[in-house]
Amino acid sequence: MEFNDKQPIYLQIADYVCEQILQQAWPPGERIPSVRDLGSSLEVNPNTAMRAFDYLQQQGILFNKRGMGYYAADDAPDQVRAMRRARFLDVELPDVFRTMTLLGITIADIETRFTAFTQATSAA
Repeated sequence: MEFNDKQPIYLQIADYVCEQILQQAWPPGERIPSVRDLGSSLEVNPNTAMRAFDYLQQQGILFNKRGMGYYAADDAPDQVRAMRRARFLDVELPDVFRTMTLLGITIADIETRFTAFTQATSAA
């Protein structure tokens, strides 16, 4: 996994875990890789992976069964979507609007691109 400088590594790991949950690689109620396994596969310190797991547990996305490991919560996909939606609307969208304004891009331009994108992805 390639990490960037824009966000702490533990949050990037949390995003990776969330992505796996949304893609159903780690379905709700099922055990996810251990802190050590994930740290090893992502080539990060297990403490960094643990920090990501703690964060996701606080968000209600993961839960820990003592002695058995971490599991995706039953409503993990809904929790992930809600968390990501809020972050997008509160943090990322204002930056998009700022860029649109600077470049003279209209909502109609975005609508056209969005329609083309959804048609292409539904055809694939």
